[in-house]
Amino acid sequence: MSEERLGQLTGWIRRRPSSLEFWELFLTTDRLVLCFVGESFSSALLRADMGETARRELEELEIEEIADYAERNLEIPIGSLASITLARGSRLKRPRLEVVWDEGERTLYSTKTSGSGDDLLERLADDPRLGDVEIEITEPSSFFRR
Repeated sequence: MSEERLGQLTGWIRRRPSSLEFWELFLTTDRLVLCFVGESFSSALLRADMGETARRELEELEIEEIADYAERNLEIPIGSLASITLARGSRLKRPRLEVVWDEGERTLYSTKTSGSGDDLLERLADDPRLGDVEIEITEPSSFFRR
């Protein structure tokens, strides 16, 4: 059976001490590819591309080319993937995406241009090919909830 592309989560950032890294996530029937699309250092944020040029380039590529796009890319086999959790945002907090696999984890935050990912993750949660992957969408915690 050939690898089938299931979806893409676009416009995510990873906060580092002196920079922001920009990431795209591509989920297939065989793997999750975390694709590095750029970085902005604190001193250059005003003139940063925010990964938009690379995102446009990725639109034309096949999954194998996307996996080889950058040295920092991560490929996580579906069998190693434990969970994908989307914590919805609020007025004060950006949505957060947590990916956990056998050898590690990655936490990313949405950018203003990212899609919510809700529809994709709800669809994937019901996909039997991802039966061993815990896919969850959580609501933001409320200051006023008890």
